[in-house]
Amino acid sequence: MDKILELDMLAEADQIEILSINSNKCQAISIQTESGDCYIGINNKKMTRAEETVCKAHELGHCETGSFYNRYSKFDLISKNERRADIWAIKKLIPQSELTNALKNGITEIWELAEHFDVTEEFIRKACEYYGFM
Repeated sequence: MDKILELDMLAEADQIEILSINSNKCQAISIQTESGDCYIGINNKKMTRAEETVCKAHELGHCETGSFYNRYSKFDLISKNERRADIWAIKKLIPQSELTNALKNGITEIWELAEHFDVTEEFIRKACEYYGFM
């Protein structure tokens, strides 16, 4: 199944609204309201398909794991919340078994892996590091 469609279906099932935004400051953003509702804004007009996939998965990762940060809390670390969202996205888009199979089948270059999984090269690097392949 198409990854973007799969992510859209997951968001819909979890009642997370994905909105198209027009922003010069960010490609994507996720927020959680005081009532617990999550919204994702994606500025996909200037994105490749791989970039849109990674951004949606990352922002869904914030919603699915509750990894939102409070700028008023000195104890809340942005990096911790970003890492949790990244890990969720990695597991969703590139399961370890699928990455292992790709490597065993000779797909070993970063650009090849990114193309194979339809994600960005930066994201495949994060996945390889997370799973201990780098």
